[in-house]
Amino acid sequence: MKVAKFIISFFFTFILTLALSLQFGQVPPIGKFFDPFKGFMRNATGKELDFDPIENLPGLKNQVLIAHDSLLIPHIFAENDYDLYYAQGYITAVHRLWQMEFQTHAAAGRISELFGGDYLNYDRFQRRKGMVYGARNTLKEALKNDTLKNVLQAYTDGVNAYISTLSYPEFPVEYKLMNYSPEPWTPLKSALMFEMLQENLNGSDMDLENSNLLALLKKDRFDFLYPDRLPNSQPVIPTGTQWNFKPVPIDTPAITFRQEEMVSASDLPAPDPDNGSNNWVVAGSKTKSGNPILANDPHLNFNFPCIWFVNQLNAPEINVLGGSVPGIPGVFIGFNDSIAWGLTNAPRDARDWYQISFTDEDRSEYLYDDKRLKTQTVVEHFKIKGSADVADTIVLTHYGPVVYDRNFPTSENKKRLTNFALRWIGHDPSSSMLSSYKVNRAHNYNEFMEGLQYFDSPAQNVAFAAASGDIAMRVQGKFPAKWKGQGKFLMDGSNSDFDWQKIIPNNQNAQVLNPEKGFLSSANQIPVDSAYPYYVYDFNYEHFRYKRINQRLSELGNKITPQDMMTLQNDAYNLRAAESLPVMMDSLDFSALSAEESDAFDLLRKWNFNNDVNLAAPTLYETWWSNLYNLIWDEFADKSWPLYYPSVANTIYIMKNYPGDSCFDQTSTTAKEYLSDLLLASFKNTYKELEEWKTTRNEDYKWGSYRGVYIQHLARLKPFSRYDIAVNGGKNIVAANKENHGQSWKMVVALGDNVNAWGIYPGGQSGNPGSYYYDNMVDDWAKGVHYPLLFMKSRSGDRERLIFSQTLQPR
Repeated sequence: MKVAKFIISFFFTFILTLALSLQFGQVPPIGKFFDPFKGFMRNATGKELDFDPIENLPGLKNQVLIAHDSLLIPHIFAENDYDLYYAQGYITAVHRLWQMEFQTHAAAGRISELFGGDYLNYDRFQRRKGMVYGARNTLKEALKNDTLKNVLQAYTDGVNAYISTLSYPEFPVEYKLMNYSPEPWTPLKSALMFEMLQENLNGSDMDLENSNLLALLKKDRFDFLYPDRLPNSQPVIPTGTQWNFKPVPIDTPAITFRQEEMVSASDLPAPDPDNGSNNWVVAGSKTKSGNPILANDPHLNFNFPCIWFVNQLNAPEINVLGGSVPGIPGVFIGFNDSIAWGLTNAPRDARDWYQISFTDEDRSEYLYDDKRLKTQTVVEHFKIKGSADVADTIVLTHYGPVVYDRNFPTSENKKRLTNFALRWIGHDPSSSMLSSYKVNRAHNYNEFMEGLQYFDSPAQNVAFAAASGDIAMRVQGKFPAKWKGQGKFLMDGSNSDFDWQKIIPNNQNAQVLNPEKGFLSSANQIPVDSAYPYYVYDFNYEHFRYKRINQRLSELGNKITPQDMMTLQNDAYNLRAAESLPVMMDSLDFSALSAEESDAFDLLRKWNFNNDVNLAAPTLYETWWSNLYNLIWDEFADKSWPLYYPSVANTIYIMKNYPGDSCFDQTSTTAKEYLSDLLLASFKNTYKELEEWKTTRNEDYKWGSYRGVYIQHLARLKPFSRYDIAVNGGKNIVAANKENHGQSWKMVVALGDNVNAWGIYPGGQSGNPGSYYYDNMVDDWAKGVHYPLLFMKSRSGDRERLIFSQTLQPR
C-alpha cells in the first residue's frame, strides 16, 4: 500500500470515526493523532527498509542475526534455543504486535474493552464456552515440560523486549486510532492464541440443530436427509486400509434418541463452516525428479493482517521454514532440509452438549444418576469502554461450563434455554505446542511421528514427505471413543451413559505409509471407511475438492513437477457443477423460458465448468444453484429454531436418485411441486436477479465482478481492507476462494538433495497498513502466482536475495 494512499485512507478513517462515533467509543486526541512527528503519519513506510542493530536486549544470551528477504520474510539465526524463540517473538511483534494482542483479546472475551458494550454478548460467550478455561489448562500442561516452558518464556521475553522499546510515536497505528496502549505479553496469551486455533478449526457442532430436526422429521427421515456418510465417498485414508490393532472396548447403552420438544439457542458467533484445507503428497515414483513433492493450502478467513507469518528458524539443532501463527512459537506448516508437512482440518464431532438438571435455585448441585454432584462457580468481570464494568457468573460441571442458562444470552430467552453445558476437547490440557517444537526438528518418518503424537487438538489430517522417499498421511488428534450416535444430539446430563468413556489411543489413529498408488490427499472429507472400528461422525464433511484432487493426481501420470502442483492449487474446475448441472438441465422445461432466458441458458450449455473470473456462466450456475437449494429446503428456513439444510452433496444425490421425493414440494403452497417446477422457478428468479444486478452495476455479471472477493482488516476498518479482488475458484472447488474466505497460504515443497519451495498468501508480512509489505502479495496471489521461497542453509548464504539484515545484541 503506497504512502499517499495510506495517508488519505487514514484521514477518511478518522473523519468517519469522528462523524459516526463508531464502536470504538472515544476518538483519539486530535492533536496527538495528527502530530506529523508522532501521530499516524509516523507509521507510513516505503519499500526500502533499513534497521539499525538492536542493542542491550535484556535476557538475550548471544548475538542473533535476522536477515529479511525481498518478501520481508525474516530468517533468524541464533546460537541456542532460548535466543531463537526470543528473536522469533521479538521480530513477530515488530511486524504483527497489534494483531497478536487484538486476537488474544478476542479469544479471551475482552473486545468490549476496545469497542464498547455492543460486543459484551460476544465476550460473555467466549468465556462461557471456555476459551480462557481451556487456555489455562493448556498452559498448565505446557509448563510441566521444561523444554516447552523455556520456549514459551523466551518467546514472551522477546515480545516484551520489543514492547519495552515503544513509545507513542512507534505504536502500531491501530493503537493510535483506538487510543490505547500495548500491554505486556504472557505465556497465557500464547495459549489463548492456540485456543483460538482450536475454536476456528474444531469449534463447531450441530447437536442442538440435529435435536430439532429429529423432533421435526423423526428418525428415518432424519437419517435419509442427514446421513453419516454418502455412497462412493473416498476417505482420507484409502479404502481397504487394514487396521492392525484391537480397539478399546466401550459400553453401548440401550438408548434410542427421541426428541419430542424443540430446543433453542441464540445465533451466536461460530467459526466459518468452510474452515478447512487441501493437502496432498506425491511419491518419487510419480514425479519427474524422482523425489517427493508436498502441497498444502489452508482455507481460512481473509484478513489483514493475515493469520500466517512466514519465517525461518535456524539454531544448532533446527533449520525450518514455514507459516507460523503470530503469538505462538515455532512453525506450524512448513519444511526443513529433510522433511515437509502440511495440515488440513480433520472434522470430527469433538463438542457435545448436555442438558443439566439442577437440584436447587442456587445451582450448587446437579443430578448425575443417583448422585448429586457439586458445581463450581466462576465470576467473570468485563471491562467496557465508556461504561461501567459488568460481572457474569458461570457455573462449571464435570462436563464443562454451562453456556446457556437463565442469565445468558438475554432475558427474553429464559423460557427457551435450559442449562446446556458444553463438553469440548478444547477444554482439555493440550501438548500441541510441544509437538510443533519436536516436528520442526524431525528428519525422518519415525522422528516426525514421534513428535506428532503430542498433537492432540485441533485434529488435523497431516500429509508428510521425506527426502528419503517416504510419504504418509495421518489423522492426528485426541478423539473420544464414542458409541454410534453419541454426541449427535443434545444429551441428558443426568445420565452417565451419555458421558465420554475413553479416548482412542494415539497409536490407533488412522494413518497410511507409502501407498502403492504413489500419492495421498485430504480435503476435509470423511477420514476412514466403514471398516475402521470406531464411530466417526461430523456434520460437515467435504465431498468435491478431494475427488478433483485425486482425479488430477491420477491423470498426471509419473512425471509430475512442482509446477503441476501449483497448477492444481489454482484449479478452478467446479466438480459440484459437473455433477449437478446435467441433472438440472435434463429436468428443466425449456419451452417455458423466454427468448432472453434461453440466451442466458446457452452460457451454461457452452460452459467448461471452470469458475473463471472472466466468465459469466459460473455466476449463472452458482446463483441458480443457490436459489434452487433454498427452494428445495424451504421447510428448514424457519429462523425461530436452530436448524440447518441437508448437505449440498446429499441434495445432489437425492436429485439424481429420488427426483420424486417430498422435499421438492413447497410448504408455502397448496399445490404439489416437483423438481422440474423448482428448477424452472429458480432459473427464472436467477435470470431476473442477475439482470437487475447488471442494470444496477452497469456491467456484465462475470464471476470476478459478481462474487466480490475481499480482505477485511481485523477491526473491520474499510480503508485498511481490499475489495473487488478478481480470483478464480469458489466454494467446493480446489481453488476454494469465496467472498472473504479461501486459500490463506499456498505452499509447495519439492524435496531431494536440495529442497525447493514456493509459497504465497493474500496479504503481506507487515501488519502496518502504511507499509508496502502490508498487502504486496495480494495481486499476485489472485493471479495464481507462487513465489520461490528462500531457504538459507547458513547465515552467509544467498545474500543477493536479502534486502536488509539486523542483529539483536544482548545487554
